[in-house]
Amino acid sequence: MARSEELGTQLEVKLPPGTIRYRERGQGAPIVFVHGLLVNGDLWRKVVPHLAADFRCITPDWPLGSHDVAMSADADLTPPGLADIIADFLAALDLNGVTLIANDTGGALSQILVTERPDRIGRLVLTSCDAFNNFFPIAFRPLQWITRVPGAVAVIARAVRRPALSRMPLAYGWLTKRPFGDDVLGSYLDAAIRDAGVRRDVTKVLRGVSPRYTLAAAEKLHRFDRPVLLAWSREDRFFPLAHAHELARRFPRAKVEPIDDCYTFSPEDQPQKLAAQIAAFAGPERGHLRAIG
Repeated sequence: MARSEELGTQLEVKLPPGTIRYRERGQGAPIVFVHGLLVNGDLWRKVVPHLAADFRCITPDWPLGSHDVAMSADADLTPPGLADIIADFLAALDLNGVTLIANDTGGALSQILVTERPDRIGRLVLTSCDAFNNFFPIAFRPLQWITRVPGAVAVIARAVRRPALSRMPLAYGWLTKRPFGDDVLGSYLDAAIRDAGVRRDVTKVLRGVSPRYTLAAAEKLHRFDRPVLLAWSREDRFFPLAHAHELARRFPRAKVEPIDDCYTFSPEDQPQKLAAQIAAFAGPERGHLRAIG
């Protein structure tokens, strides 16, 4: 399946747990994107073009089930292990003063990261994401039980690959208001369908998720004293706006900026509004939203 070209040149870096592929576009202060479960960097394909004139946009495919290269068999893919992979990626690219932009599961991993290994992070943007005892949301917790059935991940991926089924509430239907095309659906699901190593990875991720990690991180958020933006979807079906306000109270320097007319995947539903918020937050002296046509 062809990947979105809007994200720039494809590169890769080898880390101890395995290879992380990423795409890079633009120059300036670094922005690194963190997607969630069963999506990849293509989630940000509509956002990056608005930002690349002013920022160095780095968009990895994290090992969350839609990555093309499986991790090593012994890779630690628990939430703390995944947070370490993000931190090691930043170190491998020698990035400092990073603006980290996270969505969905990636937001939980980013909360762990900024409370345990924050050195390279200059600013944090959390869009709608897991937090507190909502990791996963109750509606998605059956996925953790299903992984104990041999072959279940492949069966689910093949079923959801059908456009009609992809719009079901417990697939992608309540994550985005507007359906994405077959090319994007394939980008998210084809690797898990064809590659047993990717299915092994996502099974490990699903089995490792627990609210104990986000609850533990929540008790340490006060340690992260750098600017935080909570660009939260007002109509989110899984991640209540009240959690954004509670997160803002925990961080020393945080503000909430709701986004209208979108569900969890604001990068899909409202990319221009989200990009405008990121640009103003990440570098008002140089960051501004430029029109693209």
